[in-house]
Amino acid sequence: MATIFKSIPIIDISPLLAKCGDPNMAEDQGVAEVVRQLDRACREAGFFYVRGHGIPDSIIKEVRNVSHRFFSLPYEEKIKLKISPATGYRGYQRIGKSVTKGTPDIHEAIDCYREVKPGMFGTLSKPLEGPNQWPIIPPNLKQLMEDYISICKDLSRKIMQGIALALGAPADEFEGETAGDPFWALRIIGYPGVSRSSGQSIPKNDIGCGAHTDYGLLTLVNQDDDITALEVRNLNGEWISAPPVPGTFVCNIGDMLKILSNGFYESTLHRVINSSPKYRVCVAYFYETNFDAAIEPLDICIKRTGGTKKYGRAVFGEHLVSKVQTNFAEEDELDS
Repeated sequence: MATIFKSIPIIDISPLLAKCGDPNMAEDQGVAEVVRQLDRACREAGFFYVRGHGIPDSIIKEVRNVSHRFFSLPYEEKIKLKISPATGYRGYQRIGKSVTKGTPDIHEAIDCYREVKPGMFGTLSKPLEGPNQWPIIPPNLKQLMEDYISICKDLSRKIMQGIALALGAPADEFEGETAGDPFWALRIIGYPGVSRSSGQSIPKNDIGCGAHTDYGLLTLVNQDDDITALEVRNLNGEWISAPPVPGTFVCNIGDMLKILSNGFYESTLHRVINSSPKYRVCVAYFYETNFDAAIEPLDICIKRTGGTKKYGRAVFGEHLVSKVQTNFAEEDELDS
């Protein structure tokens, strides 16, 4: 239900975090104000910044710094982690290997997912089975990212408690069979800068990542502090910049929350265009439902949106696998 928003709101979520786990959290005035802001942001833009999240700035910056160090390595070193169907679609993808709606994206990345053991979710999860591929260089990348994933998972769960309250549901609405055992994905993404040495203008098709929505519940975006590249589309079709705000995460809601809210909250189209001459890094953490969760609109959200169920049931794992398998060039190219 995106509107003609012109900017992305910033929300201090510290009052919410202070009361998470308290059975009376919904009655706290500070929590109620955060919930009001979350509700407005999710209804109007589907995007918001969070500050007061409690994650040290030193960790947030080190995650980006170590990512820069990896992407600065020679291609021959990075391609040792080459992504393919045989690796469960985990690993490194070179520039142009990822596609959005058939168009190559101008970025490189390491894709990681929650580890899936053989048969963990039956045949549904077979395409994603396997461990993540981590580089040897930089030597601290693996441990840093695994610690970061744990931190982001905890933060996302708490933000989702606030969003549950915003929908008029209990704070633990997204626990249990919905997201009590959440799947996750992490993308470490590098966007090359635009060379101006030739004096030519920036090509209009130089899209770092094409317009898309995210698949799950909530995304936490950790982006470089000095480059504006993320854009969000409003109801008028205008692309609104989400410039870096130091000390914050950019958050956006995904397709599964859109379904759960019966469209009351929108998974908004967004894209990335790095028109800077500088290389840009973004580390995106995706907090999902349970892999095998059957997602459908909540009764309370059906009532809030006029009484008609707008979406049928969707199994998150099926949705994710279908997207992952069509996000790359042809498999024979992927394996080459």
